[in-house]
Amino acid sequence: MTRPTGEIEEFEAHAPDAELDELRARLAAARLPEAETVYGAPPGPGRWDQGVPLADLVDVVNYWRTDYDWRSFEGRLNEIGQYRTTIDGLGIHFLHRRSPRADATPLIMTHGWPGSIAEFVDVINELADPQDAHAPAFHVVAPSLPGFGYSDKPVTTGWATEKIAASWVELMGPLGYTNFLAQGGDWGGNITTVLAGRFPDHVLGIHTTFAEGLPDLTTDGLTATERRWADETHEFWHHRAAYAKQQATRPQTIGYSLVDSPVGLLAWILDKFAEWSDTEDSPFETISRDRILDDVTLYWLTRSGASAARIYYESHNSLDPELRVDVPAAITMYPKDIEKYPRPWAQERFRQIVRWSEPERGGHFPSLEVAEFFVRDVQEGLAAVLAAKG
Repeated sequence: MTRPTGEIEEFEAHAPDAELDELRARLAAARLPEAETVYGAPPGPGRWDQGVPLADLVDVVNYWRTDYDWRSFEGRLNEIGQYRTTIDGLGIHFLHRRSPRADATPLIMTHGWPGSIAEFVDVINELADPQDAHAPAFHVVAPSLPGFGYSDKPVTTGWATEKIAASWVELMGPLGYTNFLAQGGDWGGNITTVLAGRFPDHVLGIHTTFAEGLPDLTTDGLTATERRWADETHEFWHHRAAYAKQQATRPQTIGYSLVDSPVGLLAWILDKFAEWSDTEDSPFETISRDRILDDVTLYWLTRSGASAARIYYESHNSLDPELRVDVPAAITMYPKDIEKYPRPWAQERFRQIVRWSEPERGGHFPSLEVAEFFVRDVQEGLAAVLAAKG
């Protein structure tokens, strides 16, 4: 297991004015391609068949250059509380919001790609200090994955999800959290699964929006909805996941564009917010431009486009098929998420599902798309986990 090698230090985000000026200058000087050639009249999802439409990108680039306020987001991060420590030689950044409630339970929340800690800024306070006195409260820890945001960039291979999960255990200990809950989606759901499976003596239980089944499970006995989920997940990975193959095989190559061109970085990430959200035409139907630009600008200022992509190189298709989760698990399958596993499949790995939720709305970024529902769902799911734990 990894070991902490540094003290926990407070951290404050503040990008130099010169870097923000350079970003605006690069945006103003961007060279853009011609408009896409697609079938079908706008609006509608057909507009995005070749990726981000030119008109949409131009609007966001102009807003990013002239009106977007990065300082506001920095202030939100600093208000929540930011820290850094060193684990196995790598600097790890994390948000930490202690609850004022005496009955609060420690909770580590892990983001994915193309997300970041920006996914949690609108939900951490309510999870830590809920307005409803009957809702559970949590001491929330939200780390930046290695290579993401203000965490250091690994300089050697080996920082796969198994090592990250072990590092999270080492992160929580010095904070006084020997036993804790875990929550995540996307890569964060993968890491949460590994945490629960490998470290049941530390992990009380989990809430996840990612419940990967075992390989080669049969569709016999599934409902019509469950078969559709299986078909949609298969279709996604076979026809719409070129980004994952690129980042799993050639992260360095795409990394040059992601670190050198803010417009290229924006298009690469915005495409995923559009396709993976529960919307008809544009991600901005449910997520504000500011929230998406908080995420993109964090990638830009920390130059983490290439280093973040490497999590695919380290971990793609690596979840151990023998791994089982025996701690209590609350699982939520949002209807427009990119991977939806039927409950009979999930139960093969997660052997104590205490709450299963299938909301009517929401996609891959529920903390941004349906924030109020996401908070209630996490609260109710983890309350069921704690009740099962006794």
